[in-house]
Amino acid sequence: MTDLSLAQEPFPRRPQGPEHATAAGLFPQGLAEPPYRIVTALVAAAAGLNVDMLFSPGRCTAPISGARQLAMYLAHVGLGLPQADVAQAFNRDRSTVAHACRRIEDMRDEASFDRHVARMESCLRWAWSLES
Repeated sequence: MTDLSLAQEPFPRRPQGPEHATAAGLFPQGLAEPPYRIVTALVAAAAGLNVDMLFSPGRCTAPISGARQLAMYLAHVGLGLPQADVAQAFNRDRSTVAHACRRIEDMRDEASFDRHVARMESCLRWAWSLES
């Protein structure tokens, strides 16, 4: 199993979060709003990462890409958002979101990881119900 809880990288990153991505024109205003903010905040906090790292362009270290895959999975599966919208929000291709969902589903075969993701899904659905 891949460890998604490693600490953040020791060097600063250029801001890449939703509030910066909208200003930079990376994705429409609507996709920078609550569902993605909630998902990324939850996953980043659980993984000990800065939220902005989940929106980093290109490939990253395993902890960051693993956390991003989990965030994409939770947005699609946990909130039922279309893969195309999730891909656009994370500035990725839809096939990348599909790969992330398959990868997380495979990892859920391990009971402890499955419990971890189930708790995150529960928290996410609760938080999203307050926003809706």
